[in-house]
Amino acid sequence: MTHILSFRARTALAVVLLAACRPTSSPTPARGTAIPERRPASFPAGWHLPAGAPAAFAPHAMIASNSALASAAGVEILQRGGNAVDAAVAVGFALVPTWPAAGNIGGGGYSVVRMADGRTEAIDYREVAPLAATRNMYLDSLGNVTEQSVVGHRSVGVPGAVAGLAELLRKYGTMSLAEVMAPAVRLAEEGFVVDTGLSRSLAGSSDLIARFEGRSVFLTGAGAALPAGTRLVQPELARTLRRIAEGGADAFYRGELADSLVAEMRRGGGIITTEDLARYRPVWRAPLRSTYRGYSLLSMPPSSSGGVTITETLNILETYDALPPFGSAAYAHILGSAYQRAFIDRNTKIGDPAFVKVPLDQLTSKAYARRLRATIQPARATPTTALGGAVAEGVHTTHYSVVDAAGNAVATTTTLNNSFGSGVFVRSGGYFLNDEMDDFAARPGRPNMFGLVQGEQNAIAPGKRMLSAMSPTIVLDPAGGLLLVVGAAGGPTIITGTSQVILNVIDHRMGLADAMRAPRIHHQALPDHIRYEEGGLTQPVLDSLEAMGHALAPVQRLVNVNAIMRVKGGYEGMSEPRASGGAVGY
Repeated sequence: MTHILSFRARTALAVVLLAACRPTSSPTPARGTAIPERRPASFPAGWHLPAGAPAAFAPHAMIASNSALASAAGVEILQRGGNAVDAAVAVGFALVPTWPAAGNIGGGGYSVVRMADGRTEAIDYREVAPLAATRNMYLDSLGNVTEQSVVGHRSVGVPGAVAGLAELLRKYGTMSLAEVMAPAVRLAEEGFVVDTGLSRSLAGSSDLIARFEGRSVFLTGAGAALPAGTRLVQPELARTLRRIAEGGADAFYRGELADSLVAEMRRGGGIITTEDLARYRPVWRAPLRSTYRGYSLLSMPPSSSGGVTITETLNILETYDALPPFGSAAYAHILGSAYQRAFIDRNTKIGDPAFVKVPLDQLTSKAYARRLRATIQPARATPTTALGGAVAEGVHTTHYSVVDAAGNAVATTTTLNNSFGSGVFVRSGGYFLNDEMDDFAARPGRPNMFGLVQGEQNAIAPGKRMLSAMSPTIVLDPAGGLLLVVGAAGGPTIITGTSQVILNVIDHRMGLADAMRAPRIHHQALPDHIRYEEGGLTQPVLDSLEAMGHALAPVQRLVNVNAIMRVKGGYEGMSEPRASGGAVGY
């Protein structure tokens, strides 16, 4: 099947190609220190993402997301005169039709904002537990956690995405909701050609999709995923998006759209009511501020655990005058041990601050980090149980980063939790609903779908925000200039993936492409092992880690990161090289 590109598609493609072309000279877009020279990276011979590949470049502005079409939608808004917040909201809504595994109006998320004039803020539009939720609602008669926390109508938390994006636009944007949502409405109404990334995403979750109404939109008559090259038109979603564009967030949380969501809940035994929807409010929060080797980080505070856990990890690592070489056994040991200690605190001390007292001052303290560092033996792993961690999120969250020509920046992470969330599809509305209720500790002390073992701080309660690992982060250089906008998808690996890109840039002096392509590791305290990407550590390094007492678990890949970095003459952008997406700029 052949397709003729529309004018808009040709324009978007031209923008993508422009982003990859470096001009001979252009203005530096944000004030800061002189940009240090990057060092060539060296990865193991068996690693499948070789060092030295280029990132996309643009002199003025950049957007990186898991959908090239959504990134292009954001650039369209920038070129119409919008700022980074306008573009971020446009990308968020454009991901709904183009990346349905995680782009959503049926889920929630977080955004960290840093305006060029120095204003900073964070907005929490995490889902909340319905009013009818109970502490033990997912346990059977024997006390075991059932599938109901991850699949189907009872796993759905009250969505926050529409309210959060609309509120973000109201406070920091310059355009109307109808203007920034126009690309998303067009993508749903006129359709677009399914690429291999979306087709693979659908295929990977086809069994879940087939159980609910989404099968009529995203699967063929034979039950297979839509193949690449298919034109996907979503008229029901287009109508929903148009109503939101015209009526604002209230159009989603009250009236016809709210009634259709609640009707779907009733059909499947869900517990979200019209009162739950009408009561939902996003929360403005002060970003968590921390420092690492002279650089400053702006990250997400609770109800997300991401900013706290990254801060605690980096504080531990900062106690070392210099980190061991990248890829060495000593580096993996120190890094894994720092993550292990930070995740113990993450799993036992952090929750929704409206419900529990979170010891932020302790967890983000440099002095506390020095005490934790003293428990790391130079060449010996420490069992998690010996550290008091006996008690202690799907990959289809999605992160996008935005920087505009003025230097305004937005880091946004949104999620449905599992890929395509609960699987539940609001047929009349054209969108999937989350399964975020599994991010609570359905049974404290027992692992959730990501293996996280969490405590009472994150037990289910009506109206409570479930704990998240989402980690949208903005990094400033020592002079206060914008350096990085970064975040990730991947449950608890969000924390380790985001922080490793930061470490690769600051400690290992990698360029953005190498920092993103570098092999990654992960340790979340329980299960008590270092996860590593196959081919990312040499055999002698693996042997040394085992000799230290580390249990090792190879995986095909870890975490999905999208990032932007300020460089000489402009910005580099990079979507996750292990997945699909696009970095687009002008």
